[in-house]
Amino acid sequence: MTVLRTWLARLGPALALVVVIVVFALLTDTPARYLSPFNLRIVLTQTVIVALGAIGMTLIIISGGIDLSVGATIALTGVVAALVIGPSGEWPPSLAVAAAVLAGGLIGLGNGLLITGLRVVPFIATLGMLGIARGIAKWLAHEQTVNVAPTWVNDLLVTFPRHAWMVLPPGVWITLALAVVTAAVLRRTVFGRRIFALGSNELAARACGIATERLKLAIYGSAGLFFGLAGVMQLSRLRQGDPTVAIGTELDVIAAVVIGGGSLQGGEGSVSGSVVGALIMAFLRNGCQQMGWPNYIQEIIIGGIIVVAVALDRLRAGWSTV
Repeated sequence: MTVLRTWLARLGPALALVVVIVVFALLTDTPARYLSPFNLRIVLTQTVIVALGAIGMTLIIISGGIDLSVGATIALTGVVAALVIGPSGEWPPSLAVAAAVLAGGLIGLGNGLLITGLRVVPFIATLGMLGIARGIAKWLAHEQTVNVAPTWVNDLLVTFPRHAWMVLPPGVWITLALAVVTAAVLRRTVFGRRIFALGSNELAARACGIATERLKLAIYGSAGLFFGLAGVMQLSRLRQGDPTVAIGTELDVIAAVVIGGGSLQGGEGSVSGSVVGALIMAFLRNGCQQMGWPNYIQEIIIGGIIVVAVALDRLRAGWSTV
């Protein structure tokens, strides 16, 4: 029975993704269109921002923490990248990307300092950072969108890349590569094993000699780097920096991790599951759009899925104690 539960936990997200795709393929008037390569490209492109956020959030949730400032961080880092590029492209795009990713890392580090230094619980610390980051984004952008000159950053999430051999947008390949690397780090390095140990039992991890405070700083800082890159992808999608975007994205990101098998109690989760969770969210939204359902229907469905995912998480926790 234990083996069966383990396999269900591992295959559950993938099975849920298949169910979502099949259901909407049957519901739509033109299943071939929903399953067409063109639509699959669109869905994969739409998945990138949430998937990048979910990869970073996986590190945090496995460690037993949470970060509610993801959406605001994405907005802020998108504005930072837009300001560095500028309307006439004064600075190299690579510098803008580096600045945005670094800004995301600094925000994550700030969250870690609030949690470890001031002993503020992650929920409150990151909720406060949500307001701070959003406010800074509006201040930097003077409460308006920031236009940017055309650069290769704009092509990161273009549905049809310039080079046909790439097949998918560069942002999709970057996300997949980072997912593979992060999964390897989690499963095959001391740093990854310590993250699981921290989430499973912080007191025991500390007793084993793990510097838990420093580890939390590294976790939140590393996750911030992913959020910063997601901000760059947001800029690529909009072709401008907007301090008001990504409101509520943190819910999609957290939901993707939980749907993918991550436990809000800490100690469980996987990068592959989180990416599949992000794909489930993207296929759901895409299917609802093709069905012509209004936005509030999508929000109700997503909200219901979050509740079910958390309930299943609690059920899994109950099974583990039996």
